[in-house]
Amino acid sequence: MSPLRERVEAPHRLAAPIHPDIAVWRPLVPDDATALAGLHSVADAIDHPEWTVPEAELRDRLRRESIDLASDSMAAVTDSGAIVAYGLNVMGPNPETFVRVVLEGAIHPDVRGRGIGRQLLQWQRGRAQQQLAASDLGLPGWILIWQSTDNVTGVKLAELLGFRPARYSATLARDLATPIAKRETDAAVRLVPWDSALSLAALDAHRSAFRDHWGSQPASEEMWNEMVTDEFYRADLSFLALPADDATTVAGYALTSVFAHDFERQGYSSSYVNLVGTRREWRGHGVAAALLANVLTASQQAGLEKVVLDVDVENPTGAVGLYESLGFQATGGRQVALVLSY
Repeated sequence: MSPLRERVEAPHRLAAPIHPDIAVWRPLVPDDATALAGLHSVADAIDHPEWTVPEAELRDRLRRESIDLASDSMAAVTDSGAIVAYGLNVMGPNPETFVRVVLEGAIHPDVRGRGIGRQLLQWQRGRAQQQLAASDLGLPGWILIWQSTDNVTGVKLAELLGFRPARYSATLARDLATPIAKRETDAAVRLVPWDSALSLAALDAHRSAFRDHWGSQPASEEMWNEMVTDEFYRADLSFLALPADDATTVAGYALTSVFAHDFERQGYSSSYVNLVGTRREWRGHGVAAALLANVLTASQQAGLEKVVLDVDVENPTGAVGLYESLGFQATGGRQVALVLSY
């Protein structure tokens, strides 16, 4: 396959969008995190009512060394100084099988339907094309947007600009009011509570476990550390699986957070399983089921009402069946990955 720079047609110069309702289009800065959290609070209530992007997560993202805000972000600011829309392009740092740029952002409900979102997405698409065209790698290139399937307008806009639905994920929840059956691994594996000293070993296990998953590329150490050190991460609800005769290798992991700010939106308290996975060579030992049973029990003991997770509906490891066997049920929430590929 020829290098992406030879296959991707990208704009030589990319001008900022122009719209009569927007006074200034400018790059984001780290101090915008509070304003963006406020924007997400109202936008997410429409697009996916049960959860919102918290300020702490936005703050971490805007300070990420791998993101060049000056080049890869755009904010729409009104005469009053309010940010009513923004876009952020996040390029994956460790491409192995494809080069990916993920488009993130939000638009205030009060300004939707005026063409602001289209202007912003066109700019993001152009910038993503520039990012891909700067690569000398002979790999496929993806520009990717995740949208709630309930956001019909957002999905249609992406399709209008050439993106096509490629994959779906579903949200599942397990009610902790019902009994939890204990699951055991075989004698070759033992479960232990989360240990920060094994964090990088767990990252290595994650890279191995997700190598055969759709859309997955090796997670960066920077992004991993953000997840396991932020204020939402719950070490007491997270577990590792280790080989019985090896205290330094991680065979599997279940990493859990609690987003208390979403409880009122959801109508219940919950923990959220960010990631669960098993190294390919350790599959078949009952690792994932045992890890999740521990998460369920620990969450129940912590006084939470449900455990929630998201799953690729076409997951190649049979994850959907595993989750259903543990009592997880679909909530109706679905996300669609829309891709523009090269």
